[in-house]
Amino acid sequence: MNRRNDAAHAAVDPSVAAALAYRPPARTVQPPQEPTFPPLDSGPEDFGTQPCTRPGTHGNTVVLTCGTDLNPEPVRWLWQHWLALGKLHILAGAPGQGKTTLALTMAATVTIGGQWPDKTRCDAGNVLIWSGEDDPADTLLPRLLAAGAERARCFFIEGARTPEGEVQPFDPARDLQGLLQAIQHIGGVRLLVIDPVVSAVTGDSHKNTEVRRALQPLVNLATACDCAVLGITHFAKGGQGVDPAQRVVGSVAFTAVARVVLVAAKVKSLEDGQDARILARSKSNLGPDDGGFTYHLEQCEPLPSIQASRIAWGVAMQGSARDLLTDPNEEQDGEALDVAGFLRGLLADGPMSAKAIFKDADGAGYSRDQVKRASNKLGVEKRKTGMDGGWQWALSDAEESTKGAKGARSENMHPSHSSALPSAEIACPSAGPREAL
Repeated sequence: MNRRNDAAHAAVDPSVAAALAYRPPARTVQPPQEPTFPPLDSGPEDFGTQPCTRPGTHGNTVVLTCGTDLNPEPVRWLWQHWLALGKLHILAGAPGQGKTTLALTMAATVTIGGQWPDKTRCDAGNVLIWSGEDDPADTLLPRLLAAGAERARCFFIEGARTPEGEVQPFDPARDLQGLLQAIQHIGGVRLLVIDPVVSAVTGDSHKNTEVRRALQPLVNLATACDCAVLGITHFAKGGQGVDPAQRVVGSVAFTAVARVVLVAAKVKSLEDGQDARILARSKSNLGPDDGGFTYHLEQCEPLPSIQASRIAWGVAMQGSARDLLTDPNEEQDGEALDVAGFLRGLLADGPMSAKAIFKDADGAGYSRDQVKRASNKLGVEKRKTGMDGGWQWALSDAEESTKGAKGARSENMHPSHSSALPSAEIACPSAGPREAL
């Protein structure tokens, strides 16, 4: 019947017959192309020389080094386990802890081949300092002299001269190539201080990729000049009780790229009962990552009518930076109340294992010692659950009975509310007029 219908339509319109007779061409399936690999007979000498063979691409070749072509080398230290030659370091701390004075004291020690706090000595060398916050004449040089520095070995970066002769403010993110040339011209530079190190970042200092990309030239500079680079930065607000390296302001890349991270902070209740400051190692990829030294700031007059601060070193301290920078008497301040409130909230619904409490506390930024002190203050009951079981913590009956009354009083008292590369220009204190390098 279909044939009769087709014939009838064809008789009416020949184009219909042509349409009915059309058959699409058979589809040809192409087999997938296999990947192209370098020749199997390539030897180790050809590594990194095989070009990219994918059609339409022009990728870079990868350079590889065989382990047999390398000679193992020890880390060379400017200050054993604290400042390494050819490496980037970070010195961080809260405002007012004397971070710049600490860096200048280290610089002064280098200029005279002096003695470090651990009684070891270093070889004398030149130091190069850039500060975007302090003036060399009235602040930096007086502090160096107060620490006993050799003035002729101290150099300050004061600007960068363009090819047209214009002197611009030094920008670490832009002028590192000119700085490298200046360092090579001076010779013998053992320590470079960058204050603040965040100035080397042109992009967002909180983005990991941008910070890593910006710090890499500093890392390369340290390697090329064989000097220790010390970048100064601040702590972010809050975070007391956590690892001090995690409190460095900006991206974690600052502490990840640096090989050694030093931290400075004020602590209380040492042996003499007085406030003191501690310089501690918070991270090291090259050696020990603990221990520290006490220090305090003192004023002196290195030259007539010139006042300056300097560092007076104290005793060596043992322990991690987190433990050393935790105040034993934190219960007296508002942060201790926060820890107690945090612990009370965890135990409000019933007992918890100590392991779970410490885990939650670590996530909230509180150390074990802080939680233990808060538990003693609250009178937390601690029970062993069987021979092989862990410890269970629970609020005491007295604490449970007063919890509701305290909450009601707090609610009444505190109602809620809604709510082209230039060259660097360096000044030497003993050289008189500045010299463009």
